[in-house]
Amino acid sequence: MGHSTPSFLLLSLILLSGTVALSFCNADPNVGCMDIERKALLKLREGLTDPSDRLSSWVGVDCCKWRGIGCNETTGRVDSLNLHNPYADGWESDDGTLHALGGEINPSLLVLKDLLYLDLSMNNFGGLELPSFIGSLEKMKYLNLSGASFGGVIPANLGNLSKLLHLDLSNNAIESDLRWLPSLSSLQFLHLGGADLTKAAPYWLPTVNMLPSLLELHLPGCGFSILPPTLPHINFTSLSVLDLSANDFNSTLSPWLFNLTQLVNLDLSSNNLNGELPETLGSLTHLKNLDLSENSDIGGQLPRNLGMLCNLQSLKLSINKVTGEITEFIDSMSRCTNSSLERLDVGFNSLTGNLPNSLGLLKKLRFLKLWHNSFQGSIPESIGNLTSLEDFYLAQNKMSGVIPESFGQLSSLVAVDMSENTWEGVVTEAHFLKLRSLKEVSIQKASPNISLVINISSKWMPPFKLRYLYLRSCQVGPKFPTWLRNQTELVTVVLNNARIADTIPDWFWLLDLVLDELNLAYNQLRGKVPNSLRFSYPANAAFSSNLFKGPLPLWSPNITTLYLRDNQFSGPIPSNIGDVMPSLTDLDISRNGLSGSIPLSLGNLSLLTTMVLSNNYLSGEIPHFWNSIPDLYIVDMSNNSLSGTIPRSMDSLISLRYLILSSNNLSGEVPSLRNCTGMKSLDLGDNKFFGNIPAWIGESMLSLLILRLSSNSFTGSIPSQLCGLSSLHILDVSHNNLSGHIPHCVGNLSGLKTSVISDTDTSYLYQGKLKVVAKGRVQDFDSTLYLVNSLDLSSNNLSGEMPRELTSLIKLWTLNLSMNHLTGVIPSRIGSMELIETLDLSINQLSGSIPPSMVSLTFLSHLNLSYNNLSGKIPTGNQFNSLVDPSIYEGNAALCGYPLPDCPVNGRTLQGPSGRGEDNGFEMLGFIISMVIGFVIGFWGVCGSLVISKSWRKIYFHFTDKMIVACIRKYQRQEI
Repeated sequence: MGHSTPSFLLLSLILLSGTVALSFCNADPNVGCMDIERKALLKLREGLTDPSDRLSSWVGVDCCKWRGIGCNETTGRVDSLNLHNPYADGWESDDGTLHALGGEINPSLLVLKDLLYLDLSMNNFGGLELPSFIGSLEKMKYLNLSGASFGGVIPANLGNLSKLLHLDLSNNAIESDLRWLPSLSSLQFLHLGGADLTKAAPYWLPTVNMLPSLLELHLPGCGFSILPPTLPHINFTSLSVLDLSANDFNSTLSPWLFNLTQLVNLDLSSNNLNGELPETLGSLTHLKNLDLSENSDIGGQLPRNLGMLCNLQSLKLSINKVTGEITEFIDSMSRCTNSSLERLDVGFNSLTGNLPNSLGLLKKLRFLKLWHNSFQGSIPESIGNLTSLEDFYLAQNKMSGVIPESFGQLSSLVAVDMSENTWEGVVTEAHFLKLRSLKEVSIQKASPNISLVINISSKWMPPFKLRYLYLRSCQVGPKFPTWLRNQTELVTVVLNNARIADTIPDWFWLLDLVLDELNLAYNQLRGKVPNSLRFSYPANAAFSSNLFKGPLPLWSPNITTLYLRDNQFSGPIPSNIGDVMPSLTDLDISRNGLSGSIPLSLGNLSLLTTMVLSNNYLSGEIPHFWNSIPDLYIVDMSNNSLSGTIPRSMDSLISLRYLILSSNNLSGEVPSLRNCTGMKSLDLGDNKFFGNIPAWIGESMLSLLILRLSSNSFTGSIPSQLCGLSSLHILDVSHNNLSGHIPHCVGNLSGLKTSVISDTDTSYLYQGKLKVVAKGRVQDFDSTLYLVNSLDLSSNNLSGEMPRELTSLIKLWTLNLSMNHLTGVIPSRIGSMELIETLDLSINQLSGSIPPSMVSLTFLSHLNLSYNNLSGKIPTGNQFNSLVDPSIYEGNAALCGYPLPDCPVNGRTLQGPSGRGEDNGFEMLGFIISMVIGFVIGFWGVCGSLVISKSWRKIYFHFTDKMIVACIRKYQRQEI
């Protein structure tokens, strides 16, 4: 049968279904349908639901004229019943559900004994079991029940349909063990896609192999886990289509696959296949479509023989681990006499090297997807020869250089994505010269560095009508691009970080676009923004980081995300913002000049997940509308002038992860937020809160990463419950009135001992922006906040000793215990905190020596031990050699050694203690005792002799009187 088998199958089905056409076009007008069959069809209709009256033609005596009914032109008997739902084929705006037949299938169908063709596909029978009586229609050759919402077990008596050529039961919630299948000896087409065939997993291949006439086999998504490595004897040698996609095969490609030499289409995508692509792929010389995409673990280089498959029209290898270069494959394909390749998709692999110039010889290429690899170099000049190319995806590679002007010759190009490469040079109108079909353009970089300039004449009128324009980190400015003035079909406009320093011209607003995204962020656009913009649903409007002025604009109710931060908008937040834009999910109007109170209408934004109002001049109290915004994830009202208390209704925000209320005038005690159990960051710093730090923070917010309560008036002790926050990596309770000891359980803060956040988390984990005291100054952290590990208890009234457990926090970067009343010694094992960069223990009452282990703190760059009672020699070595500022150690009278003066003891330099700091230094004790003894001996050696000897007393005091008189006379002479 050869490689023409799909054509043969199609021809046989056409001949089979030809009776339908004959019944309407060539039927003998004197032959009508049999009355018994007419009544059987009416009974069938009675059991069906028909919401759109598709069977309204089923009236009258001659059922052969009814819609979907075909009769034999000679006998008048019904041989074809086609009730396929045509509205589900994508021609209508809906998915066909409004026109789907349903209900039950009456066994009256058995009356139609000559029925050859039955199609009930794409209807909705609501999980009805496949009718078992269908197996009694023994003349049936074509059965299609696909996508009709049948359920249950495939009836075994389908095996009675020995004449069946075509069986399609795909996309139903059915299952089977396939024991009945070998009886269908005439079967040419089998599609059971989506059926649960796990019971047949061990033997499915030998079962299917018993169908010698099979031309097409479709078994996608059937739950198979075993792709047998061998098949001793192949019966279905004429198989032209094999679809085993979306199963769970976890093996290499089985050798028997490449003995199916008549294959035209092979689809093994979306499995877990692994290993290298074999050279035996080259034996499938009739192959037109090969899909091995989305297997993740197929690796190795492209086989040499792959490029010799000159009939190949589509090659999909995306989302795998294919390595090496593509040059040899492209060169081989280009040498085919008449290359048929239309689709090449090798995206999301690890391919390297340059794109060869021979790429331009694949002139039938329509879809070229090379994105997410490591291709280098520039686009070959020959690209302009691909005049049939429609889609060109080159994003996320390592390509560079100048985009060739020949790109402008791609007259069929519809979509191009060249994002996340390092393009250079200038793009002019010549690059778009013949792109009459162009609809989508994307050239963007996440990096703000700009190397590509788009310099198009202000007088040029493009030959295309774009729908999608995405330009980010490309220079388009300084003027707003005038070549957009005829782009009346735009749906998405992104000109982000495009160096535009201009006003938005009136003609742009007059284009009357209906947009799903307008992103003009990170430019220097100025002026006022009108309220006339129109948006489809859902829509994103991003105008952040510009110079826009005036009142806050109000746009379409279809906007879902609104970003206006970092501009110069002023005045109050419109009181009706929640009524005009009720669909908002994300609202960021921070860093403007907005004033007044927070409008109550924000409480109408029931879909809101992000509310960022920070860095404005808002005043008044926080409204009590939180019960009506249940899905809030982020609330940031920091750096305003808000007053009053935190509303108790905020406890209803069970989805809240980030609550940032710092730098306001809020006061009172912190109300219970026990229900906010998923909280990641709680920042109430720089306010006027008082009372105890709530213990429930450590009991309910077990996922907390950041807790900042600094610069308030909290009193009492640090609750030990905070030690239960195992993920915490920033704790700041500084500048309060806290007292008591530092809890010894501080060592339980495992977020400061191990890396709680994995490398994979950092790409999406948002932690906001936070001020952290590090290296002696306040620093702002945002994108790198997840890296900061800090413990700040400074400026309180804490007493007692530094807990030894602090030294187990080995991931800590910053430890600030300054300005408290801590006593005792610095723990000797403090040197185990090897990552610490900032250590501030100043203005306490710590005593003893500086532990020698501190020399191990090789990352230490800021140290302050001033104003304590430390003594002994300052350690030397490593970072201590660079900590040369004497102010680090000032206020410790008994400290000595570099950078302070040396430690003299009886003419010798005092050696630092070699024992533990908390042993109080036996050598220092001996030194003090010897000083006391020396003082006593010296004092009584002089004073005792004066007491005992009267003559020594006279001589001593006479000498003293003479010295006093001499000094007075000298002073008087100086005055004269």
